[in-house]
Amino acid sequence: MNSDEKTIRSDDEWREKLSEEEFQVARCSATEAAFSGRYWDEKAAGTYHCICCDAKLFSSESKYDSGTGWPSFFAPINEDAVAENVDSSHGMVRRESICAHCDAHLGHVFPDGPQPSGLRYCMNSASLRLEKDDE
Repeated sequence: MNSDEKTIRSDDEWREKLSEEEFQVARCSATEAAFSGRYWDEKAAGTYHCICCDAKLFSSESKYDSGTGWPSFFAPINEDAVAENVDSSHGMVRRESICAHCDAHLGHVFPDGPQPSGLRYCMNSASLRLEKDDE
């Protein structure tokens, strides 16, 4: 995938590719319930990809247990993987994390994470696909 090319599909095309939960979270900015996603407690080594376009987003090396019930990372796999938008929904202002390649909603980023970044990328499992390292 050329990193400069955006993956663009219609809602109908995304619905064909994604489960209903994945579509609601990744394409409609829904949030899965805490402690319900498939990766919140995942410990396997590997790379987390966008569920929509398969772009590499996070390494398991940056994953940590934030205690929030969502998979949390202190940094994306590279500076071009994840973009941000201002999210002023629900009466608050937050930094929304989106896939830089297809604009899928991933979650939010907060300034309360561990070093070295001090950030917590709080992601929805429904927006991610883990490709485990070979054992």
